[in-house]
Amino acid sequence: MGEGEIVSRKRLWQDDKAVRQLIARLNRIEGQVRGIKRMIEEGVYCDDILNQISAVRAALGGAAALLLEKHMKHCIREQLLEGDEQVLEELLGTIAKLIR
Repeated sequence: MGEGEIVSRKRLWQDDKAVRQLIARLNRIEGQVRGIKRMIEEGVYCDDILNQISAVRAALGGAAALLLEKHMKHCIREQLLEGDEQVLEELLGTIAKLIR
């Protein structure tokens, strides 16, 4: 698998509540991003726009944290139980990307 290549796999967890939470968060984030675009088009003060960008980044971080928790408790755990220790390298790479 090459750098940046996406492998199509399915998540191993089934949690409708978490899916609904993620979708709701992403819908809010999508609205916030549209709002930022509108602010830029309308010439809103830069600091106000930067504050909104910061809020979007925090919201994305919250969504990522929820998804990472599910991924580690279910997908990673299951792959480790199946003897796939390579998944740890994948996880470390993913965490490194998230904290940049």
